[in-house]
Amino acid sequence: MSVPPTSYGGTELILDVLSRGLQELGHELVLFTTGDSTCDVPKRWLFESSDPDRMGAAVLELRHVAAAYDVFAGFDIVHDHTLVGPFLAPLHPTLPVVTTVHGPFDDDLVDIYRRTAHTVPTIAISEDQASRAPLDIPIGAVIHHGLDLDRYRFDEIGGDYLVALGRMNPDKGIHVAIEVARRLGVDLVIAAKMREPAEKRYFESVVRPLLGNGVEYVGEVDHDAKVDLLAGARALLNPIQWPEPFGLVMVEALACGTPVVATPAGAAPEIIRPGATGYLAATADELLSGVMACADLDRKVCRAEMEQRFSMATMARNHDAFYRSVLAQRSGRRRWPGGSRPSPGLTGPVRARRPPRAAKRR
Repeated sequence: MSVPPTSYGGTELILDVLSRGLQELGHELVLFTTGDSTCDVPKRWLFESSDPDRMGAAVLELRHVAAAYDVFAGFDIVHDHTLVGPFLAPLHPTLPVVTTVHGPFDDDLVDIYRRTAHTVPTIAISEDQASRAPLDIPIGAVIHHGLDLDRYRFDEIGGDYLVALGRMNPDKGIHVAIEVARRLGVDLVIAAKMREPAEKRYFESVVRPLLGNGVEYVGEVDHDAKVDLLAGARALLNPIQWPEPFGLVMVEALACGTPVVATPAGAAPEIIRPGATGYLAATADELLSGVMACADLDRKVCRAEMEQRFSMATMARNHDAFYRSVLAQRSGRRRWPGGSRPSPGLTGPVRARRPPRAAKRR
């Protein structure tokens, strides 16, 4: 997919923010992406345009990553956001490589990262995600995602409706959000990606019969429409039903000043400060109470929390510190020792060409 994405694509959005944040720190970098990407940094690519319907295809990813590593020969460090990339890293023994795990440590990902984690330093995107990694997969840093605040409109007042954003999937709890909105008598706008067969089945069998009477599905929206939905909402209702590794939409809501009411699953407790930026609630009754209580929250506090903890600059600095630590370790050892966490952390393939001066002098 292109960086940034034209619609749904959390990882691609983070790659855009991280690339620009590192560039602002003074790094010379190259982003290896698709030719239709608009991220304002130097870019290289193999494929002229993105094709969301073929995203994740093994042959395409392998070709993409192999071409990227050809471009990156001689760079100071490579930050690889693909699954196959860490397997190619040993073919380039003089090239330092780090990777970010964007998904859950389920059986499939555990099997993959167990084979590469001791040669390619691994970044987790939340403490909850890191805690689910087996002991034989060392986590080098935990780095929360960040956003470019200039691209999110702050609304001090908000509106009367609720909004639910993400994927059309039972794990996102769209049906729970509808139940809560119905019981409150409040309108709910649902904007969700619905491309895959399982997403379409869930929509047809569970969600479509519940639409109407104030509950509307508007499809997959672009960035500007998403910001308008979030900024104009009373609250983001995010009743996730699984341990989501991060949950970027919650941070996007805070950037607009919109409080979040979510279940205490995954990284939600690391993002939401109950009574200040939203509420954590385990049941439908508690979610309902949380939405009602949002009327008393100060939306300026939501925005300030975002600025202090989840900004582009914070994410870039945390990655910069991790790159420095990896290069310092590498100067004395050939293998990543694992286990240590230099700082709370953050991250398609980004590469920093000029790491910090101190690291380069070693």
